[in-house]
Amino acid sequence: MASRNDVIDPENFMDLPPLLTLILADDHGIVREGVAAFCKARPDVSVIGQCSDGQEALDMILARNPDFAILDLDMPRLTGLQVVRKLREAGSRTRLIVLSITRDQSVIRELFRSGADAYVLKDGPSRHIFDAISFVRDGGQYLTPLLRREAIDNNEEKVDALSQLSKREFEVFSLLVDGVRPKDIAKSLEISPKTVDTYRANIMRKLGIDSIAGLVKFAIQRNLKTTAGLLPN
Repeated sequence: MASRNDVIDPENFMDLPPLLTLILADDHGIVREGVAAFCKARPDVSVIGQCSDGQEALDMILARNPDFAILDLDMPRLTGLQVVRKLREAGSRTRLIVLSITRDQSVIRELFRSGADAYVLKDGPSRHIFDAISFVRDGGQYLTPLLRREAIDNNEEKVDALSQLSKREFEVFSLLVDGVRPKDIAKSLEISPKTVDTYRANIMRKLGIDSIAGLVKFAIQRNLKTTAGLLPN
């Protein structure tokens, strides 16, 4: 049975809550319409607004209060970064996904510092948009897997590695280091094996570990002899 957490296949429609509202902002009509068409292909996503500049995006998001907004970084009147800052200053709880072609580490770092929830590259696969929605919805912060997290982390702000994991990622981490096989994790959490692989890859990227043995060693070093059921602070 499909799970609400199984977001890898865009044709699996049971993974998100009904009518997840979304606003799109991009000054390139072709890009905006392409993202809108991809989103509208899912009956559980409702695109409630589209706009072509930052000021209009800001006004529309504040007026309609969508669950998510996908913002182009480079827009007229207000940039995506400016929109993010102004929304957070206004107390908006809309989850913000920034879409761009830039790989500039300082720009991406500032986006997250200012309150962005996810960063997706325009030249990446379209499924990364739904990966971002899923991870952010579950309480995580999403960075396209085409970039390495350590490349944009602020070295002056050291954080506990486990705190970077979403609740679902930590559940998968716990089961992996307890020796549970991926197919059994999928069955236990009611997600697909492919989704388990995605979570595992994301966990390893965030923790800077490249093997299951490395995850087990990490858990032992943290005195997490039995990690199932524990949650990061």
